[in-house]
Amino acid sequence: MKWSKVESNTKKSQAALQKQIRLLCGAADDHRTQGRYIQAEPLYLRALALAESVWGQDHPEVAAVCNNLAVLYKYTGKFDEAERLYRRALPLMEQSLGAEHPTIATLYHNLGGLEHARGRFAEGEPLARRSVEIRERALGPDHPDVAADIAALAAILDGQGKYDESESLYRRALAIFEREYGAEHYEVAINLNNLAALKQAQGYLDEAERLYRRALSMKEALLGSKHPDVAMTLNNLAVLSKSRGRYVEAEAMYRRAIAIFEQLLDASHPKVISCRKNFASLMRKMERRAPQPTRDL
Repeated sequence: MKWSKVESNTKKSQAALQKQIRLLCGAADDHRTQGRYIQAEPLYLRALALAESVWGQDHPEVAAVCNNLAVLYKYTGKFDEAERLYRRALPLMEQSLGAEHPTIATLYHNLGGLEHARGRFAEGEPLARRSVEIRERALGPDHPDVAADIAALAAILDGQGKYDESESLYRRALAIFEREYGAEHYEVAINLNNLAALKQAQGYLDEAERLYRRALSMKEALLGSKHPDVAMTLNNLAVLSKSRGRYVEAEAMYRRAIAIFEQLLDASHPKVISCRKNFASLMRKMERRAPQPTRDL
């Protein structure tokens, strides 16, 4: 067989593998977006193995798969594995694209979000600010990708009690998302939930409840009633209802949130643990307030 024919066959084989990798990642992304994390992981792992077989360990296409798998691991509470993958992807992308490329902003955004998920807000802040700086220079201040970055920074600032800057950033992000996508978009729902949490922390309970209920309605319409993002807002609204003395309402929302979380996440996941802890606290409070039986002496 002539060398040119061998080379041609090799290129065709690589092209077929590249197509398979993209299909695997696309299917995994769909599962992850819908909260089907168990189904997503083996598809990402297969895509990563194929990408490494085609391009080797140090290729930007491999880094892209690493990033996507890391996002999944953040959602499933595998924080150390997620960080390892993000840290592997970052220098590969910087070497390939340069330090000021929007893809680099995405990796800093994701690293900041990981620290937020861990509750390490101070560690996440410089990562999130770096993401905003890179993306604003590349795309301008009013791009929806910039809005996603400033919303992520707002959440990290909220976690540190820096409420004024956080609220300003949330409202800026919401204005951009609503202008670009309309008022019923997923990104709008996410930021309404987060702004509600901030207003709750500030003691503005009526406004917080209004924002939570709008976010919950939008998430249910966009994602379905059994998505983990729906469970998160249910948990938040249950905490608020408990604080207002509406225990029966809070109980129903906690039970629903726990059922969703436990169907999709491991029992050791921080969201499962937090929701169960909140529910247990409510049950203790309800038992103390329940009328005690009268003894017939």
